[in-house]
Order: sequence, then C-alpha cells, then structure tokens
Amino acid sequence: MNIMEEIKVNIANMIYKAIDNNQITLDEIKEKIEVPKDKNNGDFSYPCFNLAKVLRNSPVNIANSIKDNIITDNSISKVEVVNGFLNFYLNSDNIASEVLKKIVEEKENYGSTKEGEGVNIIVEYSSPNIAKPFHLGHFRNTVLGKALYDLYETLGYNVTGINHLGDWGRQFGILIEGYRRFKDEYNFDKNPLEALSDIYVRINKIAKEDDAVMDKARENFKKLEQGDEELTKLWKYFRDISLKEYKRIYDILGSKFDSYNGEAFYNDKMEEVIEILDKKGVLKDSQGAKVVEVGNNMPPCIVLKSNGSTIYATRDLAAILYRARTYDFTKCIYVTATEQILHFKQIFEVAKYLVDEKYQKGLVHVAYGMIRLKTGKMSTREGNVIYIDELIKEAIQKAKDIMTAKNPNLENIDEVSKKIGLGALIFNYLKSGKNKDIIFDLDDTLRFDGETGPYIQYTYVRTKSILEKVGFNIEDISSDSIDYTLLKEKQEVELIKELEKFESIIRKAANEYEPSVLARYLIDVATAFSRFYNECSVANIDDENLKKARCVLVYATSIVIKKGLSILGIDSPEKM
Repeated sequence: MNIMEEIKVNIANMIYKAIDNNQITLDEIKEKIEVPKDKNNGDFSYPCFNLAKVLRNSPVNIANSIKDNIITDNSISKVEVVNGFLNFYLNSDNIASEVLKKIVEEKENYGSTKEGEGVNIIVEYSSPNIAKPFHLGHFRNTVLGKALYDLYETLGYNVTGINHLGDWGRQFGILIEGYRRFKDEYNFDKNPLEALSDIYVRINKIAKEDDAVMDKARENFKKLEQGDEELTKLWKYFRDISLKEYKRIYDILGSKFDSYNGEAFYNDKMEEVIEILDKKGVLKDSQGAKVVEVGNNMPPCIVLKSNGSTIYATRDLAAILYRARTYDFTKCIYVTATEQILHFKQIFEVAKYLVDEKYQKGLVHVAYGMIRLKTGKMSTREGNVIYIDELIKEAIQKAKDIMTAKNPNLENIDEVSKKIGLGALIFNYLKSGKNKDIIFDLDDTLRFDGETGPYIQYTYVRTKSILEKVGFNIEDISSDSIDYTLLKEKQEVELIKELEKFESIIRKAANEYEPSVLARYLIDVATAFSRFYNECSVANIDDENLKKARCVLVYATSIVIKKGLSILGIDSPEKM
C-alpha cells in the first residue's frame, strides 16, 4: 500500500468514527472517497449524499456534523464542507517527507512490490507467422506484450513470456508450392524472410486464380501433417531462419520469452482435447464438422473441419490444457488484435470443459487496435506492409540527424540516437489506449516536443544535468538531514504528489492491461517537472538547505521517469 492509499484508509477511519452509526461500514466509506477533479477542492473528497437516507438528514448537514466531530491527525491540514462534500486537504510537509524519503531509500526499487510473489502469470505476445518479415503490425503487439510482462514483474509476479509462433497451417502448403517454383530466382543468403515473403505473395495471387494450384497447396500441407520427410525438413528450414531473424529484433526491443512453442508444438496434444470434449458430450456434428456450442450469442466453435483436420482453435485449446498443467497459472494473457475477439471468446468458453474453473477464469484476451497506413490496412498477402527493421533504422537515422543539428559535439551519438529513435516508436504505440486504431505517421512519431518519447527522455536528461551542475550526489547525503518542510511552493507540492502515484499507477496499468496508463502518467510527471523547473530555481539560490531539498526532488523525479520508461521498454540516455 502506497502513501496516499494509507492516507485514504486513515481518512475513512476518521469519518467512520465521526459518524458513529453501525448502519454504515468502514469499507462502504472507503469506497466512496474520491480524488476531486478540481485540485482547489482538496486532495480527497467524501460525498455525503449516500448517507442522507440512513441518517435522515441533508447531505450538507451531515457533512457539517462530520466536520464538527472528526478528529484528524498531522496528515490533514484542514477539512472543508462544499455542497454536501467533505473535502480533505493534506499536510504538504508530511507528504513531501514521506514520499521523498521513500524514494531516496528505495532508489531504483521505488514502485516495485512483492504483492504478486508466488503467483504465476503467462503473457503470450508477439507470435508472428513464420516465413514473414517482422512488420509494423507485429511491433505494436510486441511492445504491448513486453510492457505487460514488465508491469507484472515489477509487482513481484512470476511471469512467463510465451511466443506462440504461427508455425503451422495451410499457408505453409502454399509457401512450399511457391518455394518449389520460384526458389532459384532468389538469394536466400541475403534477407531470406523477404525472399520467402515475396514468394508467398506471388504464389498466393496465383492460387486465388487457379484452383489446381490451391489443391496442390492443400496436398502439400496434408503431407506435412502426415510427417513427409522432405516437406518437414523444408518447414524446419523456414522456421529456423525465421526465428533467427525474430530473435535479432527481440534483442533490440528487449523482449523476454521463456518459450517459443508455437502451433506445431501442439500437434500431438490435440487428440486428447477432442477425446475430453467427446466424453463430456459437448462435441456435436455440424455439416460434417465437429463443433462445440458456446451460447446463443456466438457461432459454435469449430474443433474439427469436415475433412477431419484441426484448426488453430484446436491448437489453442490444447495450449490451454498444456499451460494449466505446466505453469499452474493464475492468469494467462493473450495479446492479439481486436480481429480475434470472437475467436478467444469461443475458446475461453470451450476451455471450461478442459480445465478447472480457476484456470478458465484466468484466461484474458488483451485486444489491441490495428495499425493502418494512410493508404489503408496492411496486408502481407498484398505485399502492403512496413517492415520494422527498416523502420527502426529510419527512426534512428532521423533521431541522429536531429541530434547532430542540436548538439553536434554529443558523445556516443549513435548510441543516444538509437535510444531516442527506438524510444520514440515504442512510446508512440503505448501512449494510446490499446483498443484504439492508429494511423501510422513516422514524422508524428518522431516529434521532439509534446507528448512523445523524446520529450520524456529529455526531461530525464534535464534532471541529470541539473544535479551535475549543482554537484549533487545522493550517496553523499542522509535523507534525515534534508528539511522537506521547505518544499512549500505549489509546483513543488504538485510534483511530489505526482511522484507518489507511481506504485498505484503501475498497479492500475497492470490490472487494466493498459500500459498507456503508465505512459500518460510519465507525461504528467514530465509536465509537472517542467512547471517546477520554470518556477523554482535549484542551482541559483543561496539557501543551501532549500537547494538540497530541491535536489532531492529532482533526483526523485529522475528515478521515476527512468524506471517508468524502462517498464515500457525504453532506455533513458544520460545526455541529449
């Protein structure tokens, strides 16, 4: 529990004792306490309207009665009544001391908790289809999944990252056919995935117009399913070169995977799923296919097609059974596009026949909106994609051009440019709510002002520059020697209150599966710091005690920004 949560509980206790009525519970009071939108109305507010019927009085009279009877402690500076609301104003001296001492003591561990200790969380993310280059659509999935992984890990959970590769299905029958026809036209020693992708686009267009080619592709996949030696060797080649390229990208992004078991891994595990569903009497015939009914509001979930072959839903069901047994998860989080919402609703319903209720209830689909080009939706089949490798290189080069113009003598400019360019891309796709579609615009992504990654990074660099200019080293001071009561300016108090929220923001972002909560918070911290920096001098003041206190505030800001960006997968340069 962080400082503000403790104060909220404390206020609830004060109100509960002041009311002295056993018809109102402490939890009911705590639930109603809120943070006013208008900061002029205090730090916490309690609306007394819900008490009117119980206490048979007007909300205004009730609020005044509570105010007259309440006994506050030194955490509260004053209590006011406004139109039936009981507004609590906190003692800024107390908050400053509590918050900054905690940050100085915990340093890089500030915001971390052990609340998830012993609890297993699975995050399945990225999961590209092999034999295709890593493109912009994969990028949003990957950075979103990594951020969720890091959020839960920061809260002390035992997190397992799974990359459920799309390494099986009829598309490999199509690709094999194309490879046989066109492989001699390509150099597979250079950009093998681009070669495979081009082959796939070519053969797919032919197969759409020629049923014989599509029939041949189906035959190829059937032989692959049956273990044909030549085709299996070819499929492994596709998988190996794909994984090698993907891991190179993951190293750049810092993604964490404990398993690369894709769809093919579950080929020998699907029969048990079908047997369980059949024994439980839920597997039904439907025009030759085998399906499971999942409610009137959804079409049935197909488990076996009419020709007896399985589909990716069958493999997902096998994965749920395997993961429940292997990982004993409390939550299994799937990060995929909104286009798969129906699919996951179906398999989550079917899962109740396969695993215990605790596992079925722990299945979570985190759906995200599409990334679209200005010209429309991306499509690998149509060859209309932006490859992430090229995009990262372009972003880094553009960042380098900007930094060269701004600071031509900057040391390690290549390393700094990489952090800025990559950070700009990641932050751009995490600052928006996950459900929102995004129209891709590289120029907007790489702006160095406004609500961007470079703006947050620059705020961090500014904190380091101030401390370096003053010659402040946190290791040289004792937190107890700092007079935090000197931090009374409005801009100081507002910044401290923002820093205090860090732990609760991390928890909120994890609980809502929404890294944008953390990204937006970092914008708020940077904005609050900018106001503080503009109004409250740090270096050019004679009062050494005030200078020390403000230096600690600057240091605390640097801790929160650096760690917050790190959770989002963004590095913080020391200079820009």
